[in-house]
Amino acid sequence: MASKLDDNPQLLAIARNGFANTLQNTIFRMDDGTTFVITGDIPAMWLRDSVAQVRPFLVPAQDDEELADMIEGLVRRQMKYIVLDPYANAFNAEPSGQGHQNDRTEMNPWLWERKYEIDSLCYPIQLSYLLWKNTGRAAHFDETFKEAMKTILRVWRTEQRHETESGYTFERSDCPVTDTLQREGRGAETAYTGMTWSGFRPSDDACKYGYLIPANMFAVVTLGYLEQIAQEVLDDSALAVEAAHLRREINEGIRRFAVCSHSEYGEIYAYETDGLGNHHFMDDANVPSLLSIPYLGYCDQSNPIYQNTRKFVLSGNNPYFFQGAAGEGIGSPHTPDRYIWHIALAIQGLTAGTKEEKLRMLRLMADTDAGTGMMHEGFDADDPHRYTRPWFSWANMMFSELLMDYCDIHVKR
Repeated sequence: MASKLDDNPQLLAIARNGFANTLQNTIFRMDDGTTFVITGDIPAMWLRDSVAQVRPFLVPAQDDEELADMIEGLVRRQMKYIVLDPYANAFNAEPSGQGHQNDRTEMNPWLWERKYEIDSLCYPIQLSYLLWKNTGRAAHFDETFKEAMKTILRVWRTEQRHETESGYTFERSDCPVTDTLQREGRGAETAYTGMTWSGFRPSDDACKYGYLIPANMFAVVTLGYLEQIAQEVLDDSALAVEAAHLRREINEGIRRFAVCSHSEYGEIYAYETDGLGNHHFMDDANVPSLLSIPYLGYCDQSNPIYQNTRKFVLSGNNPYFFQGAAGEGIGSPHTPDRYIWHIALAIQGLTAGTKEEKLRMLRLMADTDAGTGMMHEGFDADDPHRYTRPWFSWANMMFSELLMDYCDIHVKR
């Protein structure tokens, strides 16, 4: 990367900071050989964030056994957590009872938080697959992995019929409405679509409608990974068939219920739907998002429905697209109004069709670091010195991955 960035030393410096900060401050090798990864400001491990934080390390891990060991250790810990509780999104390193123990749901001392999010199960499948593809390692596809995969399939099938088959509920007291589920913890009413239900978005905010479209797209992609693993590594035809069947059902649900006609943009993907005729049109900075669809691997960047959707989410029609003196980009209801997220800018670059657009996003991210040399969660569209989180490991590594992409260095898929 250094050899290709003579004219952009600031970009390389931020990437160096991101790699070093993530390794030194968020990654912990445990006595049992597994790896525990904190987000930075909270001493808990999110299944989603932890994958995004180590994903760029898959490239050097191709030649570095210690890095490969670290990533394999993370996969092994994630699988244990999924078996422990597939509905939880964040975990403690030990059964310490830290976190949101007063939430009205089935908490236990290992859980920091139990907000059910589809992507919390997608990301560990993705990492296990990418570890295999980038390093050739397959030892992590053990009995615990198989048990975790069967658990995920069971949960996703159950949540296809959330109204009648699911026992999951979640309620939190004295909190913003986005931190709890309505209807006694069951969320807004839904009808069967073939898609699988999610209580919360990857922002940890409650879904308005239960079928979160980009998360279901991510499930389609990762079920394809699981089918391949089952066939080529596990020699488990029954698991492969089950993954393929569920993948087709969810994908058909997306095809039938997620595509809507917009008066200005034509056919676009909604962000959420309920199977009862209601759709929510927006996009959030957190991944999986509508903007990230090609990054997830669901379709090509040139797909016409994606291109229409991209135009929508990068416009004022998206209530969380903000424009200001410092720049423009997608934010989130999770942070203050008119705060743009560095993660969303990185995704905009990673899904861009030209190198010029990728470089523009990199420079915008660098110009809005407030002189810290680090990426933040969100920053004020008019004043980047007003931001949330002095450093955010997920955002740091998304910047690093975009810079790698700009230098034609990619994680193998």
